[in-house]
Amino acid sequence: MIEELVVRWGYPAILVGTFLEGETVLLLGGAVAHRGLLSLPGVMLAAFVGSVAGDQVWFLVGKRAGRAAIDRRPRWKRHAERVEKWLARYGTAFVVGFRFIYGLRTVSPLLLGASGYSQRRFAWWNAVGAGVWATSFAALGWGLGAGLRRALGRDARWEELGILGVAVGVGIAILARRRSMPASTDTA
Repeated sequence: MIEELVVRWGYPAILVGTFLEGETVLLLGGAVAHRGLLSLPGVMLAAFVGSVAGDQVWFLVGKRAGRAAIDRRPRWKRHAERVEKWLARYGTAFVVGFRFIYGLRTVSPLLLGASGYSQRRFAWWNAVGAGVWATSFAALGWGLGAGLRRALGRDARWEELGILGVAVGVGIAILARRRSMPASTDTA
């Protein structure tokens, strides 16, 4: 029953999941591809399309809403300042890599759109970054599926794949949060 649903709706679910956010969905997609229910290139393609489309939508929202919408929201304003610094420092590399920075993946395209960044240039570098992201996270999911199979001595059940995906997602969030926390200044 679940396998039939995955075979039928797996690619659309990955596309929608990566349109909205996506690391956990993509990791699970890679693990399911290892199981043979989806193809790894198909998972990568669905994630690529979903990621590019989602980021383009947020870019256009930022372009339309403008800087005033960001300035009215203190949290967005703090993120905007970080994005602007990183864009000034890293340029195109930031546009390619923002989706790998936890907490900035969704807001960066919005802020880039509001900043006046070229729409054509964003579309090109967004596609490059989405390709790298979709390929690497799907491959990581494939590897996690293979590791789980080796550890269990059999194909993982759906519950186990779900737990694996959530655990990896939580682990990524914890590591990203630790990296973003200021260093302690205690000397005692």
